[in-house]
Amino acid sequence: MEPTYNADHDDLLSGQPHRIVERDGVRYTLLGTAHVSQASVAAVEKAIDSGRFDAVAVELDSQRLQALTDPDALSKLDLVQVIRKGRVALFAANLALAAYQRRLAKQLGIEPGAELKQAVGLAKAQHLPVYLIDREVGTTFKRASARLGLFGKLKLAGGLLTGLFASDDVGEEEIEKLKQGDMLEASFGDFASESPELYDTIIAERDRYMATRLREEAGQGPREVLAVVGAGHLAGLSRHLAEDSEDPGVLREQLEFVQQRRRIPWITLGILAVIIAGIGLGFWRGGMAMGTDLLLQWAMYTGGLAALGALIAGSHPLSILTAAVVAPFKPFRLSVPTGAFAALVEVHMRKPAYGDFLTLRDDAQTLRGWYRNRVSRVVLTFLLTNLGSMTGVWLAGLQILHRLQG
Repeated sequence: MEPTYNADHDDLLSGQPHRIVERDGVRYTLLGTAHVSQASVAAVEKAIDSGRFDAVAVELDSQRLQALTDPDALSKLDLVQVIRKGRVALFAANLALAAYQRRLAKQLGIEPGAELKQAVGLAKAQHLPVYLIDREVGTTFKRASARLGLFGKLKLAGGLLTGLFASDDVGEEEIEKLKQGDMLEASFGDFASESPELYDTIIAERDRYMATRLREEAGQGPREVLAVVGAGHLAGLSRHLAEDSEDPGVLREQLEFVQQRRRIPWITLGILAVIIAGIGLGFWRGGMAMGTDLLLQWAMYTGGLAALGALIAGSHPLSILTAAVVAPFKPFRLSVPTGAFAALVEVHMRKPAYGDFLTLRDDAQTLRGWYRNRVSRVVLTFLLTNLGSMTGVWLAGLQILHRLQG
């Protein structure tokens, strides 16, 4: 049976944006929702209670579903493993998104994604299969980051931080984006629409990914599938669902693939090689006195600024000392950032309590909360220590080159 696309109105979903696609004997009803609308919650309830559908799909991945349905999800987090596996930056990005959603909930009186949570709850109550069709946020972040240059990554981080620490209410323009578009897109602000690479990764790719997941799940037997997705995904999702012909398993793997970072950080190696060569040249040209002086400058800039970053983060004195001692040894541990050592010491010296995890989403909405909460302060220790260490490397290199030219 050839795929067909039908944009005609369905009486059951009258007044709600939707698309209907019939393919391979399966009728997909794509219900477009606003993630901050009580009307969308009511539309989901009406559709599932109708008894028409024998499966429900939602624009969620397992982690986002857990965050919506399990208030204690964060308390189960192993912070030490997050640091050791190099996932602190991703954890910080998720905190930024969570804080943005909390601001919306307080302002609008409805939890963002309430219609998705309701869809899952009603489907389970009626013993219907539930399909989580969205790509993991972590994978989306990694694929987006891989496509952006240094300037783009800085703008991406800046957009998240702006949304994180903003104290004003969410603007009407952003709310309208949420009513018509997507939570991730709105979270990044104007940068999402200004960056073709970011837009393609967080919107267009996910349209195709969700269509692929629907085709995969439909092979298990359901004939009538209700898919609850943000209204901004309707056009792309319905098009891919009707037109894509590639094997869904192969296509899903392609859309989940993240280019692994090069094992050898050539840029960092190059910078350090120049600095080390400069120090060696200092010993050769100026003897022990000049060479030792250059080594001390290297230690002062890298260790001092790393310690300053930890200090600004409000870290424990031993975390600050760790940053100062570890940073100058960067050439001997290229793959492990200075911030990881300081953050591990911070976790040990100020072990987060159960209450810190419970209040993390609320505390992450304000700068004061980030310093008050022991979990978020570990993240600050990691990020600001790394920023200080990186700045120290550049300044030390410039200072060494200046001395050699003098």
